[in-house]
Amino acid sequence: MTIEEAHSRYNIPVEILKEYESWGLCGAVKTVMGAWQYDEEDIERLSLIMTLHDVGFSKEEVESYMRLLLEGENTEAKRMKMLDAHRNGTLDEIHFKQRQLDRLDYLRYKIRQDQKENEGEMKQ
Repeated sequence: MTIEEAHSRYNIPVEILKEYESWGLCGAVKTVMGAWQYDEEDIERLSLIMTLHDVGFSKEEVESYMRLLLEGENTEAKRMKMLDAHRNGTLDEIHFKQRQLDRLDYLRYKIRQDQKENEGEMKQ
């Protein structure tokens, strides 16, 4: 499958495909008449690459993760450490956003309370 076919069939951004090729991680990819040919194993790797990008990994982190993955089972601890670091960062962001929401809700509550008090005064 060519880069265009992989892009069309699996909706993989061309930038991701070119990034993958540039890393030289495509063990099973063959060049036929100047065009890369992807197999199903490559598509699985590309799916993982897209997932890593989606969860906030930088290009460098994705490349490092993928190189570790291809080294084999003895890299599981290193890969888990990378995933844990991103998970913890995501949790920190969630907690920060929750505090922001709490503050916004408090401000909204105060406005509603003021409105109720003003309505009560107007009725008197």
